[in-house]
Amino acid sequence: MTVRGWLQAGLVLAVVWLVAWVNPAVSWAAALSPEPLTITQLQARLQTPVQREGKPTLDLRRVTLDLRDDNGEFRDRFYTELNTRLQKGSQTFTLDLSESVILGTFDFQRLSLREPLYGEAFFPLLTEREQTQLQRDRRRLSQLSQLSRSLLLQPQSTALRLYLFRHGLNLAQTRFEGSVLASDIFFLEPINAPGARFLQPVNFSQSRFSDAVSLVGCQFQQAVRFRSTLFFDRLRLGQASFQGPVTFQGSELTNGAGFAQASFQQAANFSRVTFQGNADFGKTVWQANGDFAQSTFSGDVFFTNARFSAAMSFRQVRLTQAANFRGAVIQNQLDFGDASFSPDTRINVAGLDFSSDQSQLLGSPGQIGRVLSVPSLAGNETLLRNLVRNFRELEQVADANRIEYLTERLRLRSLQQRLVNLNLNTASRSQLQNVGFSAAQSDAILSQRAEALLVNAADVLDLDGIDLSTYVKVRDRIIAQPPRSWGQRLQLAWRWGLLSTLLLLSRYGTSVGLTLGVGLVAIALSSLLFWWVDRYRRRVPTPIAPPRSEIGWMLGSFVGVFGLGNLIVLRLGESLVWALGAIALLVLPIPLLLTSILYRRGRFHDQLDTSYLLEDGSARQLRFLIARLPVIPKYPFFRDRFYPIDWQKRRNWLNYYDFSLNNWFKFGFNDLRLRDECVPGLVTALVWYQWAIGLAYVALLLWTLSRTIPGLNLLLYF
Repeated sequence: MTVRGWLQAGLVLAVVWLVAWVNPAVSWAAALSPEPLTITQLQARLQTPVQREGKPTLDLRRVTLDLRDDNGEFRDRFYTELNTRLQKGSQTFTLDLSESVILGTFDFQRLSLREPLYGEAFFPLLTEREQTQLQRDRRRLSQLSQLSRSLLLQPQSTALRLYLFRHGLNLAQTRFEGSVLASDIFFLEPINAPGARFLQPVNFSQSRFSDAVSLVGCQFQQAVRFRSTLFFDRLRLGQASFQGPVTFQGSELTNGAGFAQASFQQAANFSRVTFQGNADFGKTVWQANGDFAQSTFSGDVFFTNARFSAAMSFRQVRLTQAANFRGAVIQNQLDFGDASFSPDTRINVAGLDFSSDQSQLLGSPGQIGRVLSVPSLAGNETLLRNLVRNFRELEQVADANRIEYLTERLRLRSLQQRLVNLNLNTASRSQLQNVGFSAAQSDAILSQRAEALLVNAADVLDLDGIDLSTYVKVRDRIIAQPPRSWGQRLQLAWRWGLLSTLLLLSRYGTSVGLTLGVGLVAIALSSLLFWWVDRYRRRVPTPIAPPRSEIGWMLGSFVGVFGLGNLIVLRLGESLVWALGAIALLVLPIPLLLTSILYRRGRFHDQLDTSYLLEDGSARQLRFLIARLPVIPKYPFFRDRFYPIDWQKRRNWLNYYDFSLNNWFKFGFNDLRLRDECVPGLVTALVWYQWAIGLAYVALLLWTLSRTIPGLNLLLYF
C-alpha cells in the first residue's frame, strides 16, 4: 500500500473514532451491521430455500430487518411475504435469522397460524399431549371471555383465537433492537438462539414449546416474560444474562431446565413454577431478589457454587428429591419457610459460604434442620457452627439441635475411620495390596512416606501410577495420619465409645423422649433383677420365694414397661438393636456377675426372711432425691423412721419399681433405701452400682432437658 493509501485509511479510522466519541450510541457493531434487506432480496431468498442439517431452511442470515413504524411499508410486506411462504402447503421450514439485526418490534403472532377457539383443523399437527393442552387453553380462553362479557356487559365478541407456529427457529447471534412479541403461541419445532441479544422487552407469556428451546448465552437487557409458559422439552438458558426483571411465574418445565452460569441483575420471579425434571442453577449469580415461592421440584435441583447477593425466597416450595447448594455463597437471606419436603429430601450445604452475622437461613421450625446435610465433617465445621448459631438466634432450638446431632454423627464417623481405616503412613506392603493397591503402587507409597509422611489420603493421586479410579475404590478404607501409640489409640477408642453412647441414648442431648425411653428400659431391667434378688432367697429347707400371683404381676409389668420403652426407642432412636445393646452393656454385665456369685455362694445371715429394702414411714410425698444415698445412715434414732417393706401386700412388686425410680430418676413417692444391717456385700455393691449409673443417667437427662427446652438451663444451673 502506498503512502497515500495509508493516509486515506488513517483518515477514515480517525473519522469513525471521532463520530463514536461524539455520539457514544454509535458503536463498532453498528458500523459493521449487515446491509438492510430489501423486498426483492426477501422474495428471492424465500423462493430458494437451502438445505441445512437435512431440513429446508429459509435463509435470512446476516441481514438487517427494519420493522420500525417509520418503515411501515416494508414491515407489512415483510410479514405478508414471509407468512405466505410459511403457511403455504404442509411443508415445515427452519427460519434462519442468525447474525441478523432486527430493528423495531418483531411479532411472531403475525407469522403464526390463527387457530379458532373451536374445531380440530390443526389436531393432526399435534401430539396427544399437545392436543390435550390446546383443548385446555381453549377452555380457559372461553371461560375468560364469558367472565369478561358478564362483568362488563359486553355484547357477543368475535371468536377468540390461538396461534400455532409450526416451523423451527435459528436465532444464533441475532440482535433484536426492538421488543419481541411471542405470547399465546404454540411453537411446534425447536428454537435455537445461542448468543442472541434482546435489547428491548421480550414476551413469551402463555406460550407452549413442544420441542427443545436453547437460549444459551443470550443477553436480555430489558424485561423478560415467560409467564404461564409450558415447555414440553428441555429449556437451556445456560450463561444467559438477564439485565432486566425476568418472570417465569406459573410456568411448567416438563423435561428439565438448564440455567447454569446465568446471571440475574434484577428481580427474578420463579414463583409457582413446576420443574418436573432436574433444574440446574449451578454457578448462577443473583444480584437482586429471587422468588421461588410455591414452586414444585419433582427432580433434583442444583444451586452448586451459586452466589446470592440478595434475598432468596423458597417459601412453600415442594422438594421431592435432593437439592444441592454445595459451595454456594449466601450474603443475604435464604428462606425455606413453610416448605414441604419428602422423607427422602436432603439439602446438601457442604462448603456453603454462610455467616450468621451477615445472612440468615430461614425455615419452618423442626423441619429445615432435618433436611440439611453435609457428607463429611472435614471442611464443614465452621459452616455447621454458623448454622447452629443461626438457628439459636432464631430460637429454633430443635433445628439447632438437629445440626449439632449431624455434626456429632460426622465426628463419630471421623473417629471410626481413624480407628479402623488403614493408615498409609504405617501400613506394610502386604496391607496396602490387600486394601486394593497394586505392587507398584504400594512401592510408590512406601517410597513417598520414606521422604515425607502423607498429610491427606488424596495425596496418593500425586504419586506415579495411582489414578483416580484406584483412589475412588480405596478412599473409604484408607486414611493418612501420623503414627499413633497404643495409649493414643485407647484414648481415641474411649472418645468413640462415649460419643456413640451419647448418640444412641439421647441423640447427643437432642431428644428428651429417647432419653426417657432409655430410662424405662433400664428401670424395667433393674427392677426385675433386684426383685428376684430380694424375693427369691432359697428353696430348701424353708422356701423363701415370691408367690405365683406376685410373679405374674411382676413379669406382666416388666413386659409392659420394657415394651413401652422399646417402642419409644424404636420411634425416636436411630437403631433399636444398638440402643438396646448399649443399655444392656451398662445395666446387665456387672449386676448379673454379682448375682451369679451371690447365688453360687448362698446367703446365710440374720433377718433372712425380711426384705433388704426399708421405707421411710414418716412422710408420703413426691420428692427429688438427687443428693440422697441409697443406704440409710447408722444413727440409731434415724433408723426408727424406716420399716422393712411388707412382702405380704399384693402391691409389694411396686416397691421395686419405686426403688429403681429413686435410683435412676432420683425421683419417687416413697423414700426406699437399702438397710445397713445383715446385708450381703454383693447386694450392697449391686445397689450402689445401680445408684451410680442412675446418677450418670439423671445428669444425661438434665443435660438433654437444658438443650431442648429454652430457658430451662437457667433454672438447672443457677
